[in-house]
Amino acid sequence: MCLILTICAALAFSGAYFYQKKNSAVSKSVFAAMLMFWAASLMWSMDGVASVLEGEGFFDISVEDTILGAIIVASGMFVFALLSFIQKKRTAK
Repeated sequence: MCLILTICAALAFSGAYFYQKKNSAVSKSVFAAMLMFWAASLMWSMDGVASVLEGEGFFDISVEDTILGAIIVASGMFVFALLSFIQKKRTAK
């Protein structure tokens, strides 16, 4: 489930990034969050492949995995908010 949640977050930030890029106002915090979520998705994809090779399912749809996914998405959103705050402070000077 954490793979599904991180892919959804990566797609959302990718959409925001490409929308900003189209309007020539790219935010470094959006780009960084997009890369973080795509990297997490890639990591859990490799974990899913390893699970399949061991005879298990690709997706882990358990409560613990859902909680882990929610924690990862919340942590990524916190990092995004922190980077946005730092970026706004630098542009205000």
